[in-house]
Amino acid sequence: MKNVCAARAAAIAVVIGAAAPAPAQLSLMPLAKHAKAQAPAHHAPPPLMLPHELAPPQEAYAAFPEDTPSGTAPSTPSPCQTQLAKVAAFQALPVLIGPGECGAPDAVLLQAILLPDHSKVVVAPPATLRCSMAEQVAEWVRDDVAPLTLKFGSPVRGLDNFDSYECRGRNRVRGARLSEHGRANALDVRQFKLADGRAFALTDINVDKNWREALKASACARFSTVLGPGSDGSHEEHIHLDLAERHNGYKICEWDVREPAQAQAAPAQQEPAAESEDNDGDEAAAAPPPLENVPLPRPRPRPRHL
Repeated sequence: MKNVCAARAAAIAVVIGAAAPAPAQLSLMPLAKHAKAQAPAHHAPPPLMLPHELAPPQEAYAAFPEDTPSGTAPSTPSPCQTQLAKVAAFQALPVLIGPGECGAPDAVLLQAILLPDHSKVVVAPPATLRCSMAEQVAEWVRDDVAPLTLKFGSPVRGLDNFDSYECRGRNRVRGARLSEHGRANALDVRQFKLADGRAFALTDINVDKNWREALKASACARFSTVLGPGSDGSHEEHIHLDLAERHNGYKICEWDVREPAQAQAAPAQQEPAAESEDNDGDEAAAAPPPLENVPLPRPRPRPRHL
């Protein structure tokens, strides 16, 4: 009888154990449910926020007017641009607007100058100028620079643009009077390049002086301001050209066309001057007497003892 009861109890225990979850499952299920409840929802990682760079000075840049869509240039060329198209390759620009008085209407990006023989003088890098200034530069290169440069045996093919439009004070001094560069009314030229690869700097003292003198004369005749070596210390390696408007059409032309310093020859011994009938016993023309003939001063009197 005891055996039968024991067998029944064992059977009941097996049934209960099969119906109940395993102890491990009982301990893990609540933890998993808790972890699922605590886990944050899956989202895309936020974009990496980089610190903004310090903005450069405003006067180093130009902006376009807000009413010009996407900074586009006028669709109709100005009368100046129509004339410029006959002597130069360029791109029309929107009105330049900068801080203060900086900016310019009717601005162009001068890319090349067309010579009468249909060859080109490339402006590198292209210069941002008022159309009137670009036209004057093109005429100067066509009519003056190109013919004068032929003396070197090769035609001119490049203009080295050192600076054109830049909103800044004169000589890059902050607070100084606005430079004509800030009005897109100036161009700094450093050198001209020839078709055979040679380059001639306008301030190089070793370049033919007559050529530089002729360029100076032509530039001073065309532009309102010409600044070069000897002007103010800031134009020793390039030539500044602009069309500044002044009272009564006053112009400034300051460019010392220098040449290499000549070696100082040793002074030759001075030969005695030949006697001339015009001297007439002139004491100034007479030769100084020999030292031995110069009378000595009188001896000082001996001091008396009191």
